[in-house]
Amino acid sequence: MLTAKQLPGNGITRRRARKILSLFKGKRIAVVGDLMLDEYVWGNVTRVSPEAPVPVVEVSSESVGLGGAANVAANLVCLGAEPVLFGVVGRDPQGKRLLRALDDAGIDRDGIFLESGRATTVKTRIIAHQQQVVRVDRESTTRVGRAVQKRLVAAVEGALGSVEAVIFEDYDKGVLTASVIRRIIESGRANGVIVAADPKFDHFFDYRGVNLFKPNQAETERVLGIKIESDEDLLVAGSQLLDLLGGASVLITRGERGMVLFQATGEATVIPTMAREIYDVSGAGDTTMAALTLALTAGGSIEEAAAIANHAAGIEVGKIGVVPVRYQELSRVLLDGGD
Repeated sequence: MLTAKQLPGNGITRRRARKILSLFKGKRIAVVGDLMLDEYVWGNVTRVSPEAPVPVVEVSSESVGLGGAANVAANLVCLGAEPVLFGVVGRDPQGKRLLRALDDAGIDRDGIFLESGRATTVKTRIIAHQQQVVRVDRESTTRVGRAVQKRLVAAVEGALGSVEAVIFEDYDKGVLTASVIRRIIESGRANGVIVAADPKFDHFFDYRGVNLFKPNQAETERVLGIKIESDEDLLVAGSQLLDLLGGASVLITRGERGMVLFQATGEATVIPTMAREIYDVSGAGDTTMAALTLALTAGGSIEEAAAIANHAAGIEVGKIGVVPVRYQELSRVLLDGGD
């Protein structure tokens, strides 16, 4: 039976945080999954359209960023690590823009494969007065071809001897198929690296055998067919995931309610949010995954890593749009206790 406790204070001492942060630099972590291009249209609203009851956004600027697995890699770079990114984009103008954005972020793209006829995932967010007005998605969710799957797996397996962890970043866009997931988990464990997964619905339980599993509460409710409305419901859900995943540590993220860490030892650890203000939750899961896995490779315990990831997520949700958290920001919050 799971028993619950709450992490005291910030969840980690300054001495331990300083030690773990000092070992971030140069850690090599493979990131495998769905790549996205984030577009931003920034502007102001001064009137309502005469054509329909919708705001008219007067555009002032536009920008692009990295999303999905590419955003996890961008967070790792900003935290001092060296991501080795693997994924698939289409042979289209959006794919070229994503590759250029990877170059601009200093992320090697040797592990990115092109597939003809596939639409590169693009999320366009229209933001006015620091608030998201609407998001437009253009994407393909069909499975990548078998030839590309084989090349992807071979490339990841070829890198396992030089990385300390593998992160699966799954958005159900067709890159991470059951066979790709299974092969990489088996190879990762055989090479003694940490294997972590940020799942989505289609392959939720294909990740059995990973060391760390990070769903959010909505995903957990959907896949288990339950509604989490109380602490007791949450403990039941965590216990079920532990059983179904075969011993992985499970971290359920809950937005403004923080996170709960479930371990095979029978402990459930409540981690309250460290966010001071929540402007935009976009990208918070990616930041959490990057900081969590990186802290584990730097020698942190699972509870210490979760505490560090919680602080990183708290920084992320205080920003507008998907913006990676930088080492200096995280260090300042953990070591100085404030801005």
